Amino acid sequence: MIISASRRTDIPAFYTDWLLNRLRQGSVLVRNPFNPHQVSQVSLDPQTVDGIIFWTKNPAPMLPHLEEIRRLGYRFYFQFTMTAYDQHLEKNLPAKAERIAVFQELARHIGPERVLWRFDPIFFTSEFPPAYHLHWFEDLASQLHGYTRRCTISFLSLYEKCKRNMQGVALQAIEDAEKIRFVSQLAAIANTYGMQLCACCDSFLHQRCGVEAARCIDDRMLASILGYPVHVKKDSGQRPGCGCVASIDIGAYNTCPHGCRYCYANVSERVVAKNFASHDPDAPLLAGTLNGRETITLRKMSSCRTP
Repeated sequence: MIISASRRTDIPAFYTDWLLNRLRQGSVLVRNPFNPHQVSQVSLDPQTVDGIIFWTKNPAPMLPHLEEIRRLGYRFYFQFTMTAYDQHLEKNLPAKAERIAVFQELARHIGPERVLWRFDPIFFTSEFPPAYHLHWFEDLASQLHGYTRRCTISFLSLYEKCKRNMQGVALQAIEDAEKIRFVSQLAAIANTYGMQLCACCDSFLHQRCGVEAARCIDDRMLASILGYPVHVKKDSGQRPGCGCVASIDIGAYNTCPHGCRYCYANVSERVVAKNFASHDPDAPLLAGTLNGRETITLRKMSSCRTP
């Protein structure tokens, strides 16, 4: 079993204490995001958990606790997002220089092959044209050189939540030919700095640009960390074109205070603030409490390792 922590929120940035308490106690409760009365009890037994994938834009709060997580018996790697945008679109993130330093420190702790850079989502406006992204991509790649081996890109998908949060941002489309040139330039820059460029959920980039399809939840990477095979089925619950294998997400939507305008996981800042205020690091749920009307089901899980 692989744990995703989390596509739904930034656990390393805001909920490290809660996560540590859950790992120490060996279980967590997760609400069904489509039916809040259904709650799963997920075992975090290290003998069952094959690995944890952390998704984050700022893992600084977790850095002092990496050794404890290892001692508890968990193996893990990070998906670290860093984009070209400014605080107009990512208003609650620390400055880029600070996050670059955190990225480098994390890689020194656990190795560059276990810190994967995400340069996504990509979208264009008059303020953020292709040339702007190329400039920042090379600037970031030069500073992350030697601290990562892979960079994953994707273009913005306008989910309904994202459309609401992006109101007032005048998006610009580009022709396929220009898109191919743009991605080819990204791939050349990545190669210059010793990185492989991958595309998340985008068959166009794979087929027309020759960019490898990403597998963000990657059983192959976990196998290399563990030292023996891990066989996991493809995750049928993700978007078409997603290469990820199956995992269990222990996060919750509408709980990330980063405030990124392009976020698909938050309805509004008001809802996020309410849920964040309900967080208790000692509680089994990430946000809120049980009200007695839930049905709690023990999730069936098993290790996928093949020693």
